[in-house]
Amino acid sequence: TNSTQSFSTMMKIAAFAALMGSAAAFAPAQTGKAVTALNAFESELGAQAPLGFFDPLGMLDDADQDRFDRLRFVEIKHGRISQLAFLGQIVTRNGIHLSGDIDYSGNAFDSFPNGWAAISGENAIPSAGVAQIFAFVGALELGVMKDIEGTGNEFVGDFRNGALDFGWDTFDEETKLSKRAIELNNGRAAMMGILGLMVHEQLGGVLPVVGQM
Repeated sequence: TNSTQSFSTMMKIAAFAALMGSAAAFAPAQTGKAVTALNAFESELGAQAPLGFFDPLGMLDDADQDRFDRLRFVEIKHGRISQLAFLGQIVTRNGIHLSGDIDYSGNAFDSFPNGWAAISGENAIPSAGVAQIFAFVGALELGVMKDIEGTGNEFVGDFRNGALDFGWDTFDEETKLSKRAIELNNGRAAMMGILGLMVHEQLGGVLPVVGQM
């Protein structure tokens, strides 16, 4: 059916995006011409045991620091989004929803299905609601979730922009590196996790923790 074909296309795009975002990460040393170019990034945060440096698509072949920073920026952002998405799946599938109505017609938040079915399908959120969601995400992307120069940000993906801190400046350098590495690993796991949930949602069945798909 058309819906099945559309979902298949979406899944391929999502999988490719996740791979692009996490390519500059962790894996075995490479041989040949690329070795010299990659040596500069083998000690970067995220290239850690047990795999080491991992660039299966060769996206860092002959890359400079700006190229690496761009890929790291994308990886961090995709990881953060995926962590929120995975958590959202767990929460809503356990029956936890916002209280009240989603619109003036009296449709409650918990009256809509979970997961992808909330966006596409017979019982999905009305198209106007979906448009509002995308508009909100776009506003965050363009106006909030970005690195503003001159605001004291310390690394790629640091979106504090002189406004948010939550005690970050109280940590020593070793603790900061540890927390950044944890975020990277959690984000990588979440990218794979949310893709897995999207696939299982189409297959059906019951998953531990998540529940009925």
